[in-house]
Amino acid sequence: MAMRQTPLTCSGHTRPVVDLAFSGITPYGYFLISACKDGKPMLRQGDTGDWIGTFLGHKGAVWGATLNTDATKAATAAADFTAKVWDAVSGDEVLTLAHKHIVKTVTFTQDSNCLLTGGNDKLLRIYDLNNPEAVPQEIAGHTSAIKKALWCNDDKQILSAAEDKTIRLWDRTSMEEVKTLTFDTSVSSMEYVADGEILVITYGKTIAFYNALSLDLIKTVEAPAPINSASLHPEKDFFVAGGEDFKLYKFDYSNKEELESYKGHFGPVHCVRFSPDGELYASGSEDGTLRLWQTAVGKTYGLWKCVLPEDLGAENSEQLYTPAPEIKA
Repeated sequence: MAMRQTPLTCSGHTRPVVDLAFSGITPYGYFLISACKDGKPMLRQGDTGDWIGTFLGHKGAVWGATLNTDATKAATAAADFTAKVWDAVSGDEVLTLAHKHIVKTVTFTQDSNCLLTGGNDKLLRIYDLNNPEAVPQEIAGHTSAIKKALWCNDDKQILSAAEDKTIRLWDRTSMEEVKTLTFDTSVSSMEYVADGEILVITYGKTIAFYNALSLDLIKTVEAPAPINSASLHPEKDFFVAGGEDFKLYKFDYSNKEELESYKGHFGPVHCVRFSPDGELYASGSEDGTLRLWQTAVGKTYGLWKCVLPEDLGAENSEQLYTPAPEIKA
C-alpha cells in the first residue's frame, strides 16, 4: 500500500507567501522564516511548523526573508524601501537599512557580519552590520530589478538574478562582474548549494543546475507546468519544484525522472526549500499558507507518526496550525 503524503499546514499569514528560508541546525533544532505580502514575516520551528513569533515593523509587503546559520538573526526585504535586521530570539528590530526603492532579497554572510541586499533600484549593496552607519558597498551592472542575490564560494563571490533575464557572478573584492548567463525569459528563482557548489535556477518550465563557480551547465529538467521555485536535497539524490499548477513535484536528480507529485495548495506555489537535515521540504503559496511535506513519506519525524496499515482506523485528517495572537516573539 502506498503511503499517503499528509502535509502540515501552517496558517497565520493573510496574503501570499513569497519567500521562505531555513536556518542551519542549532542546539534548539532548526527554524523557518517566511516572507509574505501581509508585511508580517513569521518565525517557526522548522520540523513542526509551530509558530514562534511575528516580526512587526514593516509598512509594506515583505518580499524576502532569511535567517543566519545559528538562527540568532533574521533579515527581511520589503516594499517599504527598507531591509531590516532582527534579533531572532527576542523578535526585536535591530536595524533598518533605508533603500531608494523596493527591496526584494537579503542574505547574510556565513559569519553574520555582512548583509547583501538587492531590489528594484538594480543595485547590489553590502552592509557591514558591525558598522551600519557606514555607506554600503554598491555593485552596479544589472539593467532591471534584482530578484535574488546570494553569497557563494565562501562569501568571496556573489550571484544575482534580475528581471533583465540574466544571472551574474561577481567578485566581492574587486566588485567586478566575473561571468553572465543570459536567458530567454526572466529567472524565477535561484538556490545555492554550497556542498558541491551547485546553483539551482528556474525559468519557465525549466529547472536548471549549474556549477556555481564556473556557471557551466550541469543539466536541465523540464516540468509539466511553469515553475517558480526548486530545491535540491542535501544528499543530491532528488529535488523538488513548485509552480503555477499548485503542485509540488519531486524528481530524481541523476536520471531526471519525475518520482511523484502532490497537490495541496489552493494557489500557485511561490517558494520551496528543503530543511537542512533533508527530512522535509516547505512550500509557500499564493493561498497564504506554508506547507511542510515529508521527504520519506511514512517515517516518524517531527509531528508525523508512522502508522502501519493494520493500525489505521479512520483516515488521519490533515493537521492545522493556527498561531497564537500576534505578539512579538
